[in-house]
Amino acid sequence: MYMHLTEFTDNALRLLVYLGKHRERIATINEIAERYGISRHHLAKVSCVLAASGLIETSRGRLGGMRLAGAPRDIRLGEVVRCTERGLARGARGAPEGERPACGQPDDRLQQSLAVATAAYLAELNRVTLADLISSSAQPQDGVPGWLATNAWRWQHSTLEEGA
Repeated sequence: MYMHLTEFTDNALRLLVYLGKHRERIATINEIAERYGISRHHLAKVSCVLAASGLIETSRGRLGGMRLAGAPRDIRLGEVVRCTERGLARGARGAPEGERPACGQPDDRLQQSLAVATAAYLAELNRVTLADLISSSAQPQDGVPGWLATNAWRWQHSTLEEGA
């Protein structure tokens, strides 16, 4: 089972990967949209959110475009997801992050459980940086990217395959 991310977050991650792979120059929305087959309009919205979050720098005009605001090793996926997934900042009731439902309400325990699960999800994503995604070692290996296939994962799956 996988967590579902919005198309907005997927586009944001693709944009960051593209900028990370082309650090030597400023990139434009048009070239990124063409590369990934994403609407320029959607990509413009994504770039506004990423710029407001301080992840990218943008410039307007004929020679304008965008680039990463920092090093890929400093951009953590959990922070990108937190910036782009609006639902993570609100509980099931729509209460802003940090506000707890009144104690004694039937869904109080549910809200707490969801908050803990969300925190764990983001913490796990924060173990991965943009540099991990764009490095040459991030090529899929047995269907799993190198940054994801830890030694423990490889050991577990190799013993499962041997026993089958």
